[in-house]
Amino acid sequence: MIKQRAFVLGLAFAVQAVALVPAAHGQGLRVSPQLGASRPAARANDNTPRSADYIVAVVNSEPITNNEVRSRMVRFEQQLAQQGASLPPRPELARQVLERLISEKAQLQLARETGVRIDDATVDQAEQNVARQNQVDVAELRRRLAADGVDPSQFREDLRNQLLLTRLRDRELESKVRVTDLDVDQYIREQQGSNAASELEINLAHILVAVPDGATDQQVAALQAKAQLVQQRAAAGEDFTKLVREFSEAPGAATTGGIVGLRTADRYPPLFVEATQSLREGGVSKVVRSGAGFHIVKVVEKRQGGLPGANVVQNHARHILLRPSAQLSEAAARAKLADFKKRIEAGQGDFAQLARENSQDASARNGGDLGWANPGLFVPEFEDTLNALSPGQVSEPLVSRFGVHLIQLLERREAALSQREQRDLARNVVREKKLDEAYASWAQDVRGRAYVEYREPPL
Repeated sequence: MIKQRAFVLGLAFAVQAVALVPAAHGQGLRVSPQLGASRPAARANDNTPRSADYIVAVVNSEPITNNEVRSRMVRFEQQLAQQGASLPPRPELARQVLERLISEKAQLQLARETGVRIDDATVDQAEQNVARQNQVDVAELRRRLAADGVDPSQFREDLRNQLLLTRLRDRELESKVRVTDLDVDQYIREQQGSNAASELEINLAHILVAVPDGATDQQVAALQAKAQLVQQRAAAGEDFTKLVREFSEAPGAATTGGIVGLRTADRYPPLFVEATQSLREGGVSKVVRSGAGFHIVKVVEKRQGGLPGANVVQNHARHILLRPSAQLSEAAARAKLADFKKRIEAGQGDFAQLARENSQDASARNGGDLGWANPGLFVPEFEDTLNALSPGQVSEPLVSRFGVHLIQLLERREAALSQREQRDLARNVVREKKLDEAYASWAQDVRGRAYVEYREPPL
């Protein structure tokens, strides 16, 4: 279960600002009038009223509508506003969003054609994981989504699609990436003494006191004073999440607690990086101004990327793995493991014995014992579930690319890494980077083989 690729599931599946694929003519596509190109005169002078929604592009006979593009643009705009970043010009944003939707649509079609399926139970598990990451239950998560204007059923469909894409990508790319000792040596040399912003990883939370367009000087001064009071309360140690929910006007803030997420410093707005560069974890910045308004930024986590530090938190766990087959469906495997969990928790079954008798991997002979594991060893879905457990706790059945698991955390400790273990983690980092590169090439190839016809430009 070596970690392949962490395709993150979050509360908002924001569109990344991706480079557009090569020109359509270079991909053998039959193209209708290009996005943003002028229309034939007869069409330009046509005064026939257009319906509220319409088709902007067709991907292998499956349409993408204007409403789909606009909905995705809203998500992207919300994420950028939450981060205090500036938006690209709207026509360019619409173009990028449409290209991303085309690429995703082609990949989802390939997933369905090749038999990749995600059942409702797996979507339930993903939704529970998102709720747990935000420290709420599923009912509260859905309530907050609705309050932020996100349809919970559409959110579940987004989860299903992201899981489909993850499984497809893992299957397509797993065998194509190789990491040699020379690759690891080169990476280690590059990281020695590096303090570049691209290697500093930070997790920030922020509060936005928005300044409306056309605000008067008096209004701006009043909003700045409000932000200063909020900053003073945060700096004095008041619960930052509570302040976010009370004061922040950033889209989605009530759902995320204002947390942007762990990422390298070069992926944050420079304004946020500069405001927090001298702060330690838990530090609160002074009030800073962006085009969206006034921000108060808190450092949730800060660490140097690249090579791991001398100490890491290790988990000692065991598991039972059932591999779905013609004789055992995924749902049946999940039900069987759920029964094991009940028996174990009732004291009517022994985890190690059940693992020896049922688990379908090499750990079975050891009662499912996986030994001490460093961060990054397991696939993301397995590791996320493991990290959420307390010692002695047994998870709900979990689906990964390897099958269905029942996990028990035995112990957790902080340990110093040996030189060999540091090389192993460095190897994982290199593999992640290579997978990013392989994915970019593969996604472009899938998109290039799709039949794409542009229709009306999105509005």
